[in-house]
Amino acid sequence: MAESASKSISSAEAVMLGALASGVNGPTWVVLKITFMMLAICLIAMLSLAFVSSEFIIVGHIVLLVIIGSVLFVLLNSFLAHTGLVSVEQQIEEMSISQNDKRN
Repeated sequence: MAESASKSISSAEAVMLGALASGVNGPTWVVLKITFMMLAICLIAMLSLAFVSSEFIIVGHIVLLVIIGSVLFVLLNSFLAHTGLVSVEQQIEEMSISQNDKRN
C-alpha cells in the first residue's frame, strides 16, 4: 500500500510536502541539486564574462558568491549525511494527510 501511495503522489506534490513537513524527502533533494547545478552554471557564465571584461572587482564579488554557494551545498550534503532522507509516506503520516482527504 505504501508503494501505491508513493506512485500516486507527483514530484511537485512531494516537494511541496517536503517544504511543509520535517525532514527532506527524495524529490525535494533532487530539486535542490538541480537548483544548485543551475546556480553553478550561471555563476560560471558570470565569472567568464567578468574575466573577459577585465573588471577585477566584479571578479572578486563573483568568486565570493561561488564560495558562498559551494559552502552552502557542502553544508546541506553533510546535514543530509547525518540525518538521512525521509520517505514521502512518513511525511504524509506525520502531517496526518490521507489520500482520501486530498481527493475531496
